[in-house]
Amino acid sequence: MELAQFVIPLFVAFEIIIILALYRFVLRDWIIQKWEQKMDEEGWLVIRLEPVIDEIEDRMHEKLQAFQDSFFGSVGAMTKKAQSIDPMNKIRKAAANNDWTSLMVEYAANKAGLGGVLGNIKPEIPQKETSPTQIKGVKGLK
Repeated sequence: MELAQFVIPLFVAFEIIIILALYRFVLRDWIIQKWEQKMDEEGWLVIRLEPVIDEIEDRMHEKLQAFQDSFFGSVGAMTKKAQSIDPMNKIRKAAANNDWTSLMVEYAANKAGLGGVLGNIKPEIPQKETSPTQIKGVKGLK
């Protein structure tokens, strides 16, 4: 066995042991001291993370604004719908027009719980009758 085959691996192992010892007893303490100094500085983490904090703040502001717009838009639509369904609207209109008969009918309907129903009743429109000649026959029937 040659001397180089024995010395080179031994030399590499010795270098690794020296590096690990330096890290364990010298570099680690130096790194800890530097981080402790940074920790003692006021706001160093905030300064480092300021761009990230600003980005999060901008995104949250945009999302909150979108939610607020959709929420108030839907509340406005619901309020408008609720105002149109309000059974007292017809009573107010009848009172403003001095239409006492409509006022009494609406009042009685509201007391009976039919206020919302009366607003949905539409007068029937008579349909003109169809003559037998207008109806097209079904296939196979004459």
